[in-house]
Amino acid sequence: MSALFQPLTLRGVTFKNRIAVSPMSQYRADKGCANNWHMVHLGRFAMGGAGLVFAEATAVEEDGRRTYGDLGLWEDGQIAELARIAKFIETEGAVPGIQLGHAGRKASERRPWHGDAPLSDEDIKARDEQPWQTIAPSAMSYAVGWPTPAEMTDADIKRVIASFGLAAKRAHKAGFKVIEVYAAHGFLVHQFLSPIANKRTDRWGGGAEGRMRFAVEVAKAIRQHWPDDFPLLFRLSATDWVDGGLEIDDTIEIARALAAAGVDMIDCSTGGIGGTERPQRMKIEDGFQVPFSVSVKSGAGVPTMAVGFLRDAAMCEQVIASGKADMVALARELLANPNWPLHAAAKLGVDTDHGMWPPEAGWWLEKRAQLMRKLGLK
Repeated sequence: MSALFQPLTLRGVTFKNRIAVSPMSQYRADKGCANNWHMVHLGRFAMGGAGLVFAEATAVEEDGRRTYGDLGLWEDGQIAELARIAKFIETEGAVPGIQLGHAGRKASERRPWHGDAPLSDEDIKARDEQPWQTIAPSAMSYAVGWPTPAEMTDADIKRVIASFGLAAKRAHKAGFKVIEVYAAHGFLVHQFLSPIANKRTDRWGGGAEGRMRFAVEVAKAIRQHWPDDFPLLFRLSATDWVDGGLEIDDTIEIARALAAAGVDMIDCSTGGIGGTERPQRMKIEDGFQVPFSVSVKSGAGVPTMAVGFLRDAAMCEQVIASGKADMVALARELLANPNWPLHAAAKLGVDTDHGMWPPEAGWWLEKRAQLMRKLGLK
């Protein structure tokens, strides 16, 4: 029996397999609200056989958006459209999840295809998109040419923490069963965690305990509004790939603290804190981040999700079968092939007759397969 297609239970939620759809920002929201684009984008992954489907990074505050096109859950009016999507995902046999985040100093940005840079006068002229003041743990810009954020006051910090909790409450009303906090890739929670971006000397900075306090308090705030039988995940950058930044031993300690605060799984990504250029230490190849999942799982004693250039069904099977991770998450591979989980099931011998496909498609595909075998075609 395939390990990749074994069910997994976290708290009171069972996933039919170990395949998750990573959050993939679409930048198609209107004032934070989802629409038919998001329904089709996310719905096809549920139809394609994934066990867990995450909605994209969803801002807990309006000024916490990365771009004007980001989803949001900072007000009740944003619940209804997301509820429609969550219900469809669940109806098609997948578990609906949502990623909550705040961009911090990486907010007030263009959509990537408009230049992947901070908003400027050009965006005001072209799209009437005004830049806004960003915030961060310390008044340090993300990269050369980026605006300097305002250093967050204690009141700012407490407000944002509370906003995560209120967004979780709205996510529950919308029907999501899993929350992931975006604490990676240089966004606000990661900014607090990393000594590269957090130069504070108060209780929210300094040593490791102070720098992880914001993340721990976010987890606690979410848990106050999130059902006890629903899982809470954190996506962490397990290393910053930058000298003086977070290393895997730091992340293991962070994962332990988060687990104690009610976090059930760590989604192990890397990088994103040190500017727009890829760090020299970061070598990308198939499964290059899996070792970080192994280290966090064994070192912190928490379930993990592996992510990053996981494209091959046999490799994903090996990751799960060998205990290197409890789930795998795919993103761009699924954009290219939303039915990747169903094709993986066939390659691994789990589904030999299209029986796992929705019958509206599987019946016809099996008839075609039978005809092709009869004709001696591949």
